[in-house]
Formats: sequence, structure tokens, C-alpha cells
Amino acid sequence: MSGTVDEKYYQVARPSSIAEKLLIAARDRIFDDFLERMKPLPDSRIVDVGVSDVVSEGANVLERKYQHRQNITACGIGEAAEFQTEFPDVRYIRIEANAALPFPDNHFDIATANAVLEHVGSVDNQRFFVRELLRIAKRAFISVPHRFFPVEHHTAIPLLHFTDISFRIAAAATGKSSWADQANLILMTRTKLLQLASGLDSDVAVDYTGIRLGPFSSNLFLTLQKNTPVR
Repeated sequence: MSGTVDEKYYQVARPSSIAEKLLIAARDRIFDDFLERMKPLPDSRIVDVGVSDVVSEGANVLERKYQHRQNITACGIGEAAEFQTEFPDVRYIRIEANAALPFPDNHFDIATANAVLEHVGSVDNQRFFVRELLRIAKRAFISVPHRFFPVEHHTAIPLLHFTDISFRIAAAATGKSSWADQANLILMTRTKLLQLASGLDSDVAVDYTGIRLGPFSSNLFLTLQKNTPVR
């Protein structure tokens, strides 16, 4: 994975580790919930925004598992040479972080993003990201790590990430201070997801996914369905 843009996001979930096995299990469930909520048809046009340039069993679950990969357009901020080699039937578009997506309104049936929203740098950027996904597609499915999973996903710090103060202290003590900076990571909750969707002309739902532990589940998803008819 040397030289990849997204390598830092997989420092805990090393290949063949227990953490990677848990990551795979969580993302398999996220994929199942994506299918159940979005109900894509064989010809549905799907855009996956923020795909990883890391090629591993835990990365890019949609591209690994979806039956109709030829209908996926994947977007990422890196060159993603290994991604394109691994998934030659997926169209790849390189994009800029926190910039408008290079597609017209309602170009896709479904937009999705997994483990991206928490890394865009600010709440304003998050709002922009959510609105861009809904601008270019009729429906959107956005999944994120859940703050109240007992172990923080990026640092493996247990429990102390439940509050900002304790997370900053724990991150500093373990040499992982960069993850306590919101420019790198915004820990996500149900309330934050709902706030990001407020004011949109869409049906909104938030639920638990990933490793299911009720209110301590590993992940959350936000779904958006446009109310205004798409022409």
C-alpha cells in the first residue's frame, strides 16, 4: 500500500488482522443495507464517491460485491492505479477534495459514499458533500463509522473517544493526536447525520449498520430520497 492516499485510514485494520476481519464483517452488512434500502435495478447508474486507492479485502465493498459493476462510476482524489487494475469494469473519475462533483444534476440513480463524510474537514464541508451527492443523484446512501462503537475505528482507542476532551487526551498519549483534529476526523453520531440533512427537500432516514450492537453499533447510515420529481 506504499504511497497510496488512503493508507493512513487502514493503519489499524492491517491485512489478516482481527481488526480487518471485523472491518470486512461490518462493510458486508453495510453493503446488505445498501441493497435493501436503495434496491438498485440491474441498469441503475451508481456513483461511489470517495473510493479508496488501497486494494485490500476490507476496502471498496461495493466494487467487490456488486453484481453489475459496469454500472458503477467510482470517484477518488488519488490516481488509484491499483484500484483501476483491480476493477477494470468500473469507470474511475479523479476528483478534487471539497469541490463540486463533475456531473450534471440527477445524472445518477444512486449516489453512495462509505467512510468518507467524517474526513472532509469541517461541518460546512460535510453539508456541501451531502448536498452534492443528492444533487447528482435521485437517492443517496451515506455510511460512516459510529462514534459510540466501543473501539474508535482509526486509533483503536477504547471508550475514551466518547467525549472530545477524553479523546484528545488519549490520542495525545498514544501518539495519534492527528485523529483528534477535526480537519482529519469528525466523529459521527445519529444527531450529526440528521443535522447535516436538515433543510433538504428529501425523505431522510438514519439507522445503525455494520456490527450490530444496538446504540453501540459500529456504523451508521443516512439515506436521502428526493421529494421533488426528477425530470
